[in-house]
Amino acid sequence: MSEGRTHLEIARARSGLGGGAPDAGRIRTAVEAIPDPELPVVTIGDLGMVHRVEVDPGAIRVTILPTFIGCPALELIRDAVVEGLTDFGRPVTVTTSFETPWTSERISAAGRAALLAAGIAPPADPDDVRCPYCASARVVMDSAFGPTQCRSLFYCRECRQPFEAMKPV
Repeated sequence: MSEGRTHLEIARARSGLGGGAPDAGRIRTAVEAIPDPELPVVTIGDLGMVHRVEVDPGAIRVTILPTFIGCPALELIRDAVVEGLTDFGRPVTVTTSFETPWTSERISAAGRAALLAAGIAPPADPDDVRCPYCASARVVMDSAFGPTQCRSLFYCRECRQPFEAMKPV
């Protein structure tokens, strides 16, 4: 069982998603509990990526909002959503949409707190980035290009820790 599947099973058990006829609310709860494959400390629900969940007697359709165009994790997220909804007993289709552009403002308070706890600064204007370790504003951007499209590399001049920061969109 994958780590993502384990997190999903825990979330499903906590929320009582066991049996019964699936409805959009229960399915949305299950989808939103799926960890982001690049940042497993947050879920795709924490990131505000779940745009639409539609359920009918023959299918489940989920629409997600990509955080960045060309995000390499989109296929992994699609696969995780399909895998995470198999227990609902209906075919699952996952699509992406730019109908509503994703912005970093969609990240929940819980998601921002989880990023901080993992040593990643939540999205902020470059002049407002604070060190996730000591909360100092005495930081400098080392590189606008981090390990993924959505993150930059910073250095804290106060505690001397390098850290990643989510880019604001």
